[in-house]
Amino acid sequence: MDKLIKLFSNGFSVEYYTAPFRTFAWRDAFDILLLGLLFFAVYAYIRDRRAGRLLFGVGLLVGLYAVVELFDFYALRHILGSFFSYGLIAFVVIFQPEIRSAVERVGSFSFRGLKTIGTEVRSRSALSSSALDELVLAVKHMSFSKTGAIIAIERSIKIGEYAQSGTVLNSDISARLIQTIFFNMTPLHDGAVIIRDGRVFAAGCNLPLTQNTEPIKDLGTRHRAAVGASEDSDAIIIVVSEQTGIISLAVHGELYRNFTSVSLRRKLGELLGMQRTAHENDEEMQ
Repeated sequence: MDKLIKLFSNGFSVEYYTAPFRTFAWRDAFDILLLGLLFFAVYAYIRDRRAGRLLFGVGLLVGLYAVVELFDFYALRHILGSFFSYGLIAFVVIFQPEIRSAVERVGSFSFRGLKTIGTEVRSRSALSSSALDELVLAVKHMSFSKTGAIIAIERSIKIGEYAQSGTVLNSDISARLIQTIFFNMTPLHDGAVIIRDGRVFAAGCNLPLTQNTEPIKDLGTRHRAAVGASEDSDAIIIVVSEQTGIISLAVHGELYRNFTSVSLRRKLGELLGMQRTAHENDEEMQ
């Protein structure tokens, strides 16, 4: 209570509020601006990710601790104090995938991309319209034939460590090539195809499995690998179920299901920053 009385006793003191601004200089303004940009970048990074909900929970605990300190609640302060004493270690463990992805994104930062801060990351080498059509055509045929497949479209964060586990092809994208790779009698059909710079870069690649099985507990290894790879990078992962033929898409650790060839083409175009074609518009209207 003494802390609360002291806080309000300063409420009518002009000197208390104006003192910090007496030595305010341009460096302080620049410092505040950089801090604001940092907070905005963190917010823009986590707002569409599961980490946002975790960080919100941490924020509630910090707010509760501030209230406990203000009113001097001994028991709660002791419990929360013990929790926050190991807070840094817990923070690193909980947010390990997000921290790794964020550091990798900083390493791939370009000053030319300042104008896109807070917006969805676009591919540096977006697929051509014809290559995207070939990719969607292959997925459509594999969905009809219930051929299991997983395809990773690399964007700004390189996933070369996954490509090293497979076979480098560096071939043009074609529906026949992709369908041949995932035909169940070929040696590369169990792994993932990685598309880089608008080409089929590698096939038969191993992707990391997600540890968060709650949203995909009824799905198989391909879907776990798709979510895992999308947690560690900004890649777009396409999955075709071998059991049902359902087309799914994993982005930023989230799995979206039940795509048709038309809706898949539209969603990939949005994620890659591509303009919609007249042919696509005609298909959607039919």
